[in-house]
Amino acid sequence: MNPPSQISSTDSVALGFRSATGAVVSGLSKVPEVTALFWIIKILTTGMGETLSDYLLVHLFRTMQPAAIGAAALVLTAALIAQFRCRRYVIGVYWFAVAMVSVFGTMIADVVHVALGVPYVVSTLVFAAVLAGVFVWWYAAEKTLSIHTITTRRREGFYWATVMATFALGTSAGDLTATTLHLGYLPSGALFAVAIAVPALAYRWAGLGAIPAFWTAYVLTRPLGASIADWMGSPNHGGLGLGTGLISLAWAVAIVGLLPALSRQSGRASAPRTS
Repeated sequence: MNPPSQISSTDSVALGFRSATGAVVSGLSKVPEVTALFWIIKILTTGMGETLSDYLLVHLFRTMQPAAIGAAALVLTAALIAQFRCRRYVIGVYWFAVAMVSVFGTMIADVVHVALGVPYVVSTLVFAAVLAGVFVWWYAAEKTLSIHTITTRRREGFYWATVMATFALGTSAGDLTATTLHLGYLPSGALFAVAIAVPALAYRWAGLGAIPAFWTAYVLTRPLGASIADWMGSPNHGGLGLGTGLISLAWAVAIVGLLPALSRQSGRASAPRTS
């Protein structure tokens, strides 16, 4: 194992761990440093996107679902255009794009199952194959899957294609365990909470590389956050039935409330050291 002074920036921050040499600066990377707060906000965006999609399609626009999906696609497109036009990581722009990927990714996964009748086990396998294909294409073109090298338009394109695939895969996987396998939302959340700890422990103790550890955990945040949010908002599958609209609003408020802390954390990480 490399001594702390030789650990790369990818190895030291990919799971929110830092080396003994101090903070790592990502330079012109268009994505945030990965810390514990990053993971918390990521999980919140996945849950908010899940319940907001359900609220829009099932309650608010039940008779106009195609129009709602089209509107979500337009907002997502605008969010990604804004993200690509930024010359650096801008916290509000980046996380709004992530939130819209969550909403639209949920809609697509649900349409595949509800409208097209594709079983969750099939859609999970299909989205897993799509994600694997994106990874292969990305690596073949760039020779790395590190998020700390997102400094060009092409790499940023691969990054957001990967994010879209992870959200669709995670949505299907979460619904597979909760509904098809009849675990219910809360046991599914517990299952994915245990699962997400595996790559972190394997990274720390078993020599798993930082990049596969990060992307494994990233995929698992989707069904984890969605299962917890569904358990809180839905009356089905053992849920509390608090309402998808209320839970969407509560989680959105939590995200907005945490962003200033993440911004301050990012500022400290990128500030030059004086000693």
